[in-house]
Amino acid sequence: MRFTPKELTPYLSARHYFGSEQRRHRERARLSLVQLADIVNFSKSTLARVETAELIPPPELPSALDAAFGMEEYFHGLFQLAKKEAHPDQYRRFMDFEARAEVIEVYEPQALPGLLQTKEYSHAFLSCQEHLSEEQVEGRVNARMGRQERLHSNAPPHRWAILDEAVLRRPMGGRRCMHKQLACLLEQVNTPHSKVQVMPFSAGPHPLMGGALNLLTLPDGSTVAYEEGIETAHLHEDPEAVKKWRRQYEVLRANSLSLAESWEMIRKAMEDFKPCDTPQS
Repeated sequence: MRFTPKELTPYLSARHYFGSEQRRHRERARLSLVQLADIVNFSKSTLARVETAELIPPPELPSALDAAFGMEEYFHGLFQLAKKEAHPDQYRRFMDFEARAEVIEVYEPQALPGLLQTKEYSHAFLSCQEHLSEEQVEGRVNARMGRQERLHSNAPPHRWAILDEAVLRRPMGGRRCMHKQLACLLEQVNTPHSKVQVMPFSAGPHPLMGGALNLLTLPDGSTVAYEEGIETAHLHEDPEAVKKWRRQYEVLRANSLSLAESWEMIRKAMEDFKPCDTPQS
């Protein structure tokens, strides 16, 4: 029985267009999926799912395709659009702002912010959401890792994260996952582009306990606020509304541990998650 490739719908979305362009360039180069997989070091199944838009491209794939086909950041550019489609529509405007922000300030009460997550932690966090299939989880993990690309550029945004102590204490993905995640977090506590503070349990209640908050300062000096609950989220662009969230964030920052104290608390939490080596018999 002759194999018939699945018909593509390139103009349905940026994700579909990325997949159709991968297939078009692959076929023009007379490469099978297996041959392309060997060149870009990704599995055949991953490339097939990208072509049919079943999967958001992994963040390392665009540059590999550009190199394979001799393109100058062509697939990189497509990926900047495609990666946003792993999220609900209401989130896309926030992502547009985040991609342009010169300063990103965030408070998270329950889990690490996406920009600070390792791939393993991100997968464990998203897997607990029962409405997501494994493919959707994988797609969102790839999109989340793609968001982090800008952090490693020549002009990364300045980030300031305030984390509730619960973020450090709640196991996510097992001891090794948490140990690796906290080790990565420790490296970002006090750098030229990244600051991390911990809001300790001992500080008691505060106004932002009910949800997460992001403040994004844009190149023109304006700021937007994005606050999230369990099932609802709201993007505030009105300056007066943003002022209210800014004041609450500054109070939180003032009442959190210092950078040095936060570093020490994260270090101790990391030690608590140190993997136990199984003795050899």
